[in-house]
This record gives sequence, C-alpha cells and structure tokens, in this order.
Amino acid sequence: MAREAVARCWQATAGTVVACGGPGAGQRTKIANQITIASGMIGMCEALLYAHRAGLDLETTLRGIAPGAAGSWSLTNLAPRILRGDFAPGFLVEHFVKDMRIALEECRRMQLELPGLALAEALYARMLAQGGGRLGTQALVLALAQQSQVEWPAAPSPQSA
Repeated sequence: MAREAVARCWQATAGTVVACGGPGAGQRTKIANQITIASGMIGMCEALLYAHRAGLDLETTLRGIAPGAAGSWSLTNLAPRILRGDFAPGFLVEHFVKDMRIALEECRRMQLELPGLALAEALYARMLAQGGGRLGTQALVLALAQQSQVEWPAAPSPQSA
C-alpha cells in the first residue's frame, strides 16, 4: 500500500513513473538520460549554428527538421527558445555539468569510455568557467557561436541573464 501511495505522489508531480529496478537503478537511469541529452544538445546547437551560418531561416529550418528523425524534446522545446534569445534555465548549466561529471566518474569506474559525453562536459565546463552556469542548457549555442567567432542573432533576453 505504501508503495502505491508513493507511486501516486510521484505520478502527480512527474507524470510518468517507471520502476527501474533495485537500489541505485534509478540513479543509473538518470545518468543514462543525462548522457542522451548531453550529446543531443551539441547536435541541436551545432545544427542551428550551421543553419544560421548557411543563411537559412532558422524557424523554417526547425519546421523542416523537428518532425523527422532529428526530432527530440530539446529540438521542439528548447530550439524555439534559442531563436527568441531566451536562455533562462529550465535546467541550469551548473547542474548539468555536475550530472555529466557524475556520469563520467561512473564510466571511469566501469572502465567505459564515452567520448561524446566527455566532449559535452568540456563544452559546458567552458561555459561554466565563463560565468554561464546560471543559464539554461540551451545557451550552449552561444558558446559554440563564440568558439567559431560567429555572431549569434539573438542576444540573451533580460530574464536569462
């Protein structure tokens, strides 16, 4: 009965509840989630940066790629915010870096190399070092633009600074 009550509480706040296994399985599942997001964020931000540099209309590009195989929650929800210059956090860069470091430490313990995760951590750590820790994870596009010396068209909005 207590397990059912806890599940109902979680479902009320989280929407979807999945029992992942025994002790530690939920934490390891969260690590898998963060690994997936980390590399996906690089791809999304690089695609937008490419489209901008190639002279494409960014909103049209999103409409063209989001429904296809490139589609993701981040592309549907964060990319439009990037286009508006909204870098307010849904999830803070500083928390994402913490999660990626936990994941990398777990991978070292398991003798597992994940170069995509290592790259994402390095890019986000650079943002953190430059004072971007309180921005949303979608602000990676600003760091990538700066790295390529490309002026990003949307400056951060006041609520995201």
